[in-house]
Amino acid sequence: MSLTRSFRHLRSPGPSRGDTTVKPGSSGLQGPGVTDGHLWDWTEARRGLRLRTLIVLRWVSLFAQLTTVLWVALGLHFTLPLGPCLMVLALTGWMNLSLELASPAGRLTGRWESVFQLSFDLIEMSVLIGLTGGLANPFILMLVAPVTVAAATLPARSAAALGLLSAVCVTALFFFALPLPWFPGEVFPSPWLYRFGMWAATVSGIGFNAAYAWQVSAEAARMELALATTQAVLAREQRLSALGGLAAAAAHELGTPLATLQVVTRELLRDNPAPSPLREDLQLLSEQSQRCRDILMRLSRSPDAEDAHHARLAVIHLLEEVAEPYRMQGITLRCQVEGGPPLEVRRLPEVLHGLSSLVENAVDFAGTEVELRAQITADALRIEIRDDGPGFAADVLARLGEPYLTTRSQGENSRTHHQGLGLGFFIAKTLLERSGARVEVGNRRPNGAVVTAIWSRASLEAATG
Repeated sequence: MSLTRSFRHLRSPGPSRGDTTVKPGSSGLQGPGVTDGHLWDWTEARRGLRLRTLIVLRWVSLFAQLTTVLWVALGLHFTLPLGPCLMVLALTGWMNLSLELASPAGRLTGRWESVFQLSFDLIEMSVLIGLTGGLANPFILMLVAPVTVAAATLPARSAAALGLLSAVCVTALFFFALPLPWFPGEVFPSPWLYRFGMWAATVSGIGFNAAYAWQVSAEAARMELALATTQAVLAREQRLSALGGLAAAAAHELGTPLATLQVVTRELLRDNPAPSPLREDLQLLSEQSQRCRDILMRLSRSPDAEDAHHARLAVIHLLEEVAEPYRMQGITLRCQVEGGPPLEVRRLPEVLHGLSSLVENAVDFAGTEVELRAQITADALRIEIRDDGPGFAADVLARLGEPYLTTRSQGENSRTHHQGLGLGFFIAKTLLERSGARVEVGNRRPNGAVVTAIWSRASLEAATG
């Protein structure tokens, strides 16, 4: 479970605050988003686009361009080189049709194939704009589209290459472009200062939109991976819980035949008194059958959540169960319940695992003591996990809850020796919120951290009867 307990690295190791890094690492967990013991690298997954997407986008763009050119020439009767414009559009249509007929539209294009396709669109738009006014043409904003698509779907190097090409195209339009189509016998004034302003606005707009699309796409990919990993952790917890039910069922089903076997063995022992040659074997058989019954009885004391007794527990027992794995020499774990009325809660894997991750982080960085304090009111349950360590680093406190937020990657200064990926707090917070909790994080004075989970009684209280 080292993956889910890695947010210990959000703490600063001492009085100095650690630097924040965003770096996935490795884990032994297998599940969605995890392959061969390593987290899937979301940056490597941004390989390209489906060919169908590129073809559809180009048909839409081509239709819009053709409509605009014909409207300007035939509707507004402006003077423009209609023949060369139609030749450019015809070339684009021929290429798109050939591409659609020659290749399966559903296949995924390679990285550089996507770059080539988007580069073609960028150059085609630049040529058409150059024939119709250059930087004075208001449709110069269309050059933003290919670069934005690349930033949202391709790796950074590929998107940067498209951005550089777009800057070259815009710069070329500053020097080489036909006049803007205008009324016959008139010329639209386009001084160099205006064209320079349009050049600066277009280049900066392309850069801003590309950076914005890249950041949003990267954040969405990281969040998708982190949520998939959270689901994998919860599924694992539920499978472990289900194993208890399987053990209880086995204990129930095997109890009767083992009892019968033991009765028959005792009868045979009476019929074969010492020094019978079979007595030692019968004695061994009786002892081993009794041992099996003892093992099954221990298993039956830990049934799964379907058992009414096991499915509920008092709040103090919840705190003790969460704290028990982390009791170690040098660290005092105190569990305390305040207020009332008394409350029994449901045994939920998400609550147990989420609180367990919080306690482990507190133990890793506590000086001498970790306190688990539950406060029960008439309508809420509040659980605080406090430690007397250095507290959360100031530069990450406001960003807690983001996936892959960590300051160290090798578990240094960790009493539990788990390596961290920056997913632990994200997973713990997600699991607790899934159970209906509101999670709050802060630092104590003069030192130490406190994490608080607050539930309404109705969302966690076990059914009575």
